[in-house]
Amino acid sequence: MHLRLTDEQKMVQQTIRKFVEKELIPLENDVLRNEREGKRSLSKEKQEELVMKAKNAGFWGINTPEEYGGADLGQMMQAIVAMEVSKTFVPFQFGGSADNILYYGNEEQKKKYLIPTINGEKKSCFAMTEPGAGSDTQNIKMTAVKDGSKWVLNGEKTFITGGNEADFVMVIAITDKEMHQNTKGREGVTCFIADRNMGWESEYIHTMGEWGPASLFFENVPIPEENILGELHKGYNLGLEWIGFARWIVGARAVGTAERLLQMAIDYSKERETFGKPISERQAIQWQIADSAVEIEAARWLVLNAAFTLDHGEDNRHLASIAKLYGANMGTRVVDRVMQIHGGMGYTRELPIERWYREARLWRIYDGTDEIQRVIISRNLLKGHVKLGQYV
Repeated sequence: MHLRLTDEQKMVQQTIRKFVEKELIPLENDVLRNEREGKRSLSKEKQEELVMKAKNAGFWGINTPEEYGGADLGQMMQAIVAMEVSKTFVPFQFGGSADNILYYGNEEQKKKYLIPTINGEKKSCFAMTEPGAGSDTQNIKMTAVKDGSKWVLNGEKTFITGGNEADFVMVIAITDKEMHQNTKGREGVTCFIADRNMGWESEYIHTMGEWGPASLFFENVPIPEENILGELHKGYNLGLEWIGFARWIVGARAVGTAERLLQMAIDYSKERETFGKPISERQAIQWQIADSAVEIEAARWLVLNAAFTLDHGEDNRHLASIAKLYGANMGTRVVDRVMQIHGGMGYTRELPIERWYREARLWRIYDGTDEIQRVIISRNLLKGHVKLGQYV
């Protein structure tokens, strides 16, 4: 068993860390100021400039297969990258990648959607959640009815990340109501690729954080038969694969953010004095720092184990749920402690702590709530799908 990063992984980690420190963190005050004034965090031009800087530094398509021009560094590196980039709240994503389920497209779909997405010419989003069907995916209501050579979609999707900016959506709809009902939602639904110009509309949803998802509206939107992604009536499995990847990545983001926050607390505790001593000498502060450090390390290895398992071609869904559940809750505990250590200043918008406080609360909701992760983990154990200690 090898519990250390390889030399190559360390090199990539350090290079990304330097990029974050040099190119992203210096922009944080601008981002905070823009958001206080109700402006866009960063201009589209600035975001594109950052993506190109990263590309010129060799970071393009980190997890994209080499045949599509990517680096194909694997899931472990994806986790490490997510941790490093999450040490800042400056909105940034490395370019050259596409949603994992887009690779299931046929050659024509890859040419029309996958390649342009990898090249940054198109933006995509995935839509499964509905107003009455969040965690309960079998309760989705959107329908797709066959009409000649097209399928006509009707319904609404909600809380869709990237839905306001997307050029096309991979959307799940019921294509066989009886099959959908008899299989408890596991069959009878299909994934369609729907271009925005086919007729669907989006509406911004205001949230307590800076994340702005969308509601998508489909009213008699015709989708060509050739825009079915994957197999007819088998879209549920694609949805699970998309969500499964997103889950452990949430844990990775929580680790990176919590690590940055804890370092802020350590630095501040050495500077801030009360009653003639730095608060770093107060046991109440020391224990909060110690507890946070332990939890961050625990979450880090849960995430890396989930990624490692996937890299070796094994089913990591159980580990992904564990990493998501623990990582998301760890993140909310750490940011709360860090705000407490900073006192009143931590609550102001002069520092990014309150911003991360609002963002962290979302981690326990999207891509599967805490409650759903607990259902999955306990069900796997109780039904014998997973044995305790299986992944050692």
